[in-house]
Order: sequence, then structure tokens, then C-alpha cells
Amino acid sequence: MPIDSVSIESASLGFMLVLARVAGIAAFAPIPGSRAVPQVARVVLLVAFTLALFPLWPKLDAAQATPPRLLAWMLAEATIGLGIGLVAGFVAESIVFGLQAISVQAGYSYSSSIDPNSEADSGVLQVLGQLAANLLFFTTGMDRRIFLTVGRSLEAWPPGVLPFGPGESKTFISLGGSMMEAGLRLALPIAGLLLLTDITLALLGRLQPQLQLLSLSFPVKMLGTLLLLAVLAPSMLLIYRKGLERMDEILLRLVR
Repeated sequence: MPIDSVSIESASLGFMLVLARVAGIAAFAPIPGSRAVPQVARVVLLVAFTLALFPLWPKLDAAQATPPRLLAWMLAEATIGLGIGLVAGFVAESIVFGLQAISVQAGYSYSSSIDPNSEADSGVLQVLGQLAANLLFFTTGMDRRIFLTVGRSLEAWPPGVLPFGPGESKTFISLGGSMMEAGLRLALPIAGLLLLTDITLALLGRLQPQLQLLSLSFPVKMLGTLLLLAVLAPSMLLIYRKGLERMDEILLRLVR
């Protein structure tokens, strides 16, 4: 059976556009270890992801795909992917932001560790928050949510259509505010404990000036932070699930 060259060109165009959208999502989506794996493995994953979406590839007329129009389509697809990945990335950043907000007050700014994603020196609490977000990524099924969102976006947004406008930009800004609010909710109990610890040590220092409590403040605050983090560990799951509900609400609003 002869192979139709027109269908091959149409499939090639569909593959390129869907790959651009998937690559845009992978740029911001909180996929655990995505930056630590070799580049070849990342390319293979993106290509496999794109091939899995073959039934949803757009059917385009190759005669209309002039170079300027094809470039505009690629930019539009990458922008859509970046928007979806940014929405998903905000959910994980809420936990990282909350722990980073109290790292200095807790005394952990003097110690650093290697971030498994960026392989750069980061605060211990920041790395702890990143690892917790990585575990919750698969536990809460965010990987399936992102995959379903890509499929729905291909049905709702045909190639060459950029759905993001001023209204959607306000949505992204409000989502960033929700991320900071969720992180502060996680950090406020620990910040309150650290404040009470400082006040208690200050009062003891005034009552007994001969006591050298400054050297005692750091280990007390660090141990207290660890104990309270252990108590608040279930709240990380609640914050993450709230973020997922907000993410689903925004993505469903965009792709319907």
C-alpha cells in the first residue's frame, strides 16, 4: 500500500507542534529529577510523551504551513505549554516557599545542601521542601493530571490559537498569590514558635544576665523547628491538595 506523502507531512507538522507544547510544559512542571537526568533521556521522554498523544495530533494542511506561519504556531504551542507548566509548578513551590521563609529565623541559613534538581547549594529546609514536593507529585497523582490536561488542551486549543490574554494573565497572578498564601500558612506556626523562643530567651537573659543564652538559642530554635515540622507534616499534604484543586479549577477553566 503506497504511503501518502501529504499525510506524512501533516503528521510531521502535528508531531512538531505537539512536541513544542509538551516541551514547554516540561520546562516548568515540577517533575522530580527532570533536571538531573541526562539530556538524551529527557529528549526520549518528551518524544515518547508526544507519541502517546498521537490520536490527538492536529491534522494540518502542509501547503498552508509557510515558514512564518509555522514559526508563529511553534511559538504559540510553546507558550501554551509554558502556561500549563507554570500553573503546575506553583503548587510545588508553595511548600518550598513556606520552608524558605523561616530558614533564616530557624538558624538553618548557616548550613546548605545540594538541591537534587538544580545541583546547586541550597538551604537545608529548601531542599527538604523540594523533596517533599517531589514525593507528593506522584502520591497525589499530579503526573496523571498534567497528562490529561495536555490531551484536553489539544482538543480545546488547536495549533495557531493562543488562548492567553489579559484575563488569563490575571489568573496566573492570582495563582502566584495563592501559592504565597499557602506557603505562609505553613510557615506561620513555625514563625510563631521561633518568636516565642526569642522572647523567652530574652526574658531569661534579663532575669539572669550571667547566663550565656545566645549560644543556646540556635540549637533550641533548630530543634524546635524540626519537631514542629514533624507535627505539621500532614499539613503539607493538605496544602498540596488545596493547590491541586486550585490548579484543576484554573486549567479546566482554560481548556473548556
